[in-house]
Amino acid sequence: MERILIVDDDLTLCHFITKALSQKGYQVIPCHSGREALDVVRGQETDLILLDNKLPDRNGLEILKEIKRDHPKVSVIIMTAFGTTGTAIEAMRLGAFDYILKPFELDEISELVAKGLEAHKLMKRAVAIPAISEYKEDSDQIIGKSKVMQEVYKLIGQVAESDVTVLIRGESGTGKELVARAIYQHSRRKDRPFLAINCAAIPETLLESELFGYERGAFTGANKRRIGKFEQCDKGTILLDEIGDMSLSTQAKILRVLQEGEFERIGGNETVKVDVRVLTSTNRKLEELIKQGTFREDLYYRLKIMSLTLPPLREHKEDIKELAEYFFHLYNRQLGTNVSHIDPSMFEKLVSYSWPGNVRELANTINRSLILCKGEVMDAEDIIFDVEGEATSFANEEELENTLVKMLAPLFTDILRLWGRGLHSNLLEKIEKFIIQKALIETKGNQVQAAKLLGISRNTLRNRIEKYRL
Repeated sequence: MERILIVDDDLTLCHFITKALSQKGYQVIPCHSGREALDVVRGQETDLILLDNKLPDRNGLEILKEIKRDHPKVSVIIMTAFGTTGTAIEAMRLGAFDYILKPFELDEISELVAKGLEAHKLMKRAVAIPAISEYKEDSDQIIGKSKVMQEVYKLIGQVAESDVTVLIRGESGTGKELVARAIYQHSRRKDRPFLAINCAAIPETLLESELFGYERGAFTGANKRRIGKFEQCDKGTILLDEIGDMSLSTQAKILRVLQEGEFERIGGNETVKVDVRVLTSTNRKLEELIKQGTFREDLYYRLKIMSLTLPPLREHKEDIKELAEYFFHLYNRQLGTNVSHIDPSMFEKLVSYSWPGNVRELANTINRSLILCKGEVMDAEDIIFDVEGEATSFANEEELENTLVKMLAPLFTDILRLWGRGLHSNLLEKIEKFIIQKALIETKGNQVQAAKLLGISRNTLRNRIEKYRL
């Protein structure tokens, strides 16, 4: 359970936030002074801190400085009733994840908390590489002993220590973000911030302001200065995921950051200096985008100082057995299932498949197979692949409905036992969460397209994403 510390001498506000966040499944600890907060942080692991800027014994920024000195990867959100520009910028320079002005809405603080926890998780959770570090149970692991994967490990080791820009290429599902995190965690900036931005998931009109921030009055709705991700990540590392989907105007600003280490916020004249290591990734062929006129050639060569390409799973099938066993043990533990082992027939079926979704699809397949497995051994009959051709295709809705009923029937006894009176709402929520996840994957995180695919409004989709913490 993620642990959140609230530091504010306003007892009513503390009670309000504690109650709201506790209902979302977080462990919340309220504190009412700077000294009390520092004692808690020193005594137990904390994932995120909501810190008031005006405390009875200490200034919030002073507390922030001490926290970041000893716990650099903890996400800290400054709460202030005094929305001065100086406070906001100083907080970001001292390592705050973000700040929020009082009074604020519950939805606003909940969204910020979710983002802060995700950033903390990305920084904290280690990525183990066989050639560099030992695997730990509480870390992610890049798996594979094939020749092509050994070359990947070598390149990660070669580029990690320097501040060089790295372009990570590969099809969807090959593990590009894992590689980026591995580079960060083995770099000299490992104790500084790390932020991953999916350029394809943020609408083009919002991406520039998300990255570079904006001044008050820059556009309709800009009622205060906003600090962008590059300022948040000063002295740290930023991953621009799916950079091939970035507009030409934003590309021009990225090029300037890479060359000069500076930019202006939208609607502003002040030049902001930053020291950020930039990692980028894409599943698109940038050379073709250059020919089409949608990607800058000068930016391409600036990004390609070091390039690392992850192979699709079909090109290193000798790693499938080890990958399948890794995901088997991982999800067996997470799901609380008691499947003892994998039958060899399952490996044969896995190796014969083409894996268009790569390692991510393999992970999903093992996860689904464990859920469907009713015995102590998982075998080939438990596998259902994702794509048409290898999976069953349906001629009409009735055939699909009959198959769904057939799949759910063996699970109904356990569903009834575990969910009891809440069966209807629980089952509907699980199904809704699943189809929203699939829609977001299908649209590469584009919320506008996902909402259209699902036949719901974008506001409804945003509410569900927050509800299910997707």
